[in-house]
Amino acid sequence: MFELHAQLQADCFVVGDFTLSQVLLLNDSQYPWFVLVPRRADMREVFQLSDDDRAQFHRESDCLAGLLSTAFSADKMNVAALGNMVPQLHVHHIARYRTDAAWPAPVWGKVPAVPYEAKALEQMLVKVRTLLNGQQGFVESSK
Repeated sequence: MFELHAQLQADCFVVGDFTLSQVLLLNDSQYPWFVLVPRRADMREVFQLSDDDRAQFHRESDCLAGLLSTAFSADKMNVAALGNMVPQLHVHHIARYRTDAAWPAPVWGKVPAVPYEAKALEQMLVKVRTLLNGQQGFVESSK
């Protein structure tokens, strides 16, 4: 049975669900930073997904990256699956800018996270849920 890793629960807000994957917003307001997690138990690597799930996961990831890139006018999209700290399969989708605090380095450990303030969080969730509405079976979370 799928259960979201405790660290992802602590660090993220649930945006909603695609057909296969849960979409999360990482609690760092410095970047539009989202995490895609296939709702499959005991997955660590993309290659462990079934052929059908892997194809669906790539469709969802590509959809998310493309929509975020356009909606946030990103200079570059960083899409990465590391899993060194959180073993559960998850892929980061981060809109990057030449002016952001970590550019051009990776965001991990570069500068401390700046949590969302309540109003900014609500605005971000509304924006992204509206953006994803109707895409890849997306259903917004009520959490």
